[in-house]
Amino acid sequence: MTATPKTAADIEKMRVACRLGAEVLDYITPFVKPGVTTGELDRLCHEYMTHVQQTVPAPLNYQPPGYPPFPKAICTSVNDVICHGIPGDKVLKNGDIVNLDITVIKDGYYGDTSRMFIAGEGSILAKRLVQTTFECMWVGIAQVRAGAHLGDIGHAIQKHAEAQNFSVVREYCGHGIGTVFHEEPQVLHYGRAGTGMVLEAGMIFTIEPMINAGKRDIRTMPDHWTVKTRDRSLSAQWEHTVLVTETGYDVLTLSAGVQARPEHVLAAATA
Repeated sequence: MTATPKTAADIEKMRVACRLGAEVLDYITPFVKPGVTTGELDRLCHEYMTHVQQTVPAPLNYQPPGYPPFPKAICTSVNDVICHGIPGDKVLKNGDIVNLDITVIKDGYYGDTSRMFIAGEGSILAKRLVQTTFECMWVGIAQVRAGAHLGDIGHAIQKHAEAQNFSVVREYCGHGIGTVFHEEPQVLHYGRAGTGMVLEAGMIFTIEPMINAGKRDIRTMPDHWTVKTRDRSLSAQWEHTVLVTETGYDVLTLSAGVQARPEHVLAAATA
């Protein structure tokens, strides 16, 4: 596994693309409520990207080897859908949880981020899962600095999730990103501290834990994209794109509407 640190020019372009990705999520937030279809959320995001931002929705027609082209501009993963949910006629009901995964391309650079939403009033379990997954992302981010190991990130995430009796999906991971959607390194959300690649200043990658309320096992739907929990339990995911610095990290996918860091959790995790 190799990963090339980005140049100063690359980093500035990534800052722009990542901020724009986050701003799509800011824009769509008030529309995520009971009664809306996932297809309507996709339409609104697509229009905002192409007409307001002049960005390109990276998922649209994205086709990795062995997959059909992804048919929509965003991913909408509802309830037991872990990732890669395809927007369509699904109507959000009160209490549904949904991940909206946004990746935009601006001037050839990719900005990738996702957030969880609860339509209406969620159950106690749904709220706890969504919050714990958010915390998992941040305790992973808190491990990032030049000289740390990739395994430090996964270990912190796994420890936090399992302490709440949740499980970590292992088949999907974070990834390097720049002028390519998915590149090295692969950022696992489980593992042992002190193992894996040593981080260098200038590396940029996503941290995007997928946490299940039940067991970690998955099942892939016939569309080849939609991935669900095998036991039909709820699943949640949050994602930021992160720059490694000499002394720590710089989260590139921040915006005015982003949820604040869970300071009390980070204080306990780094104590």
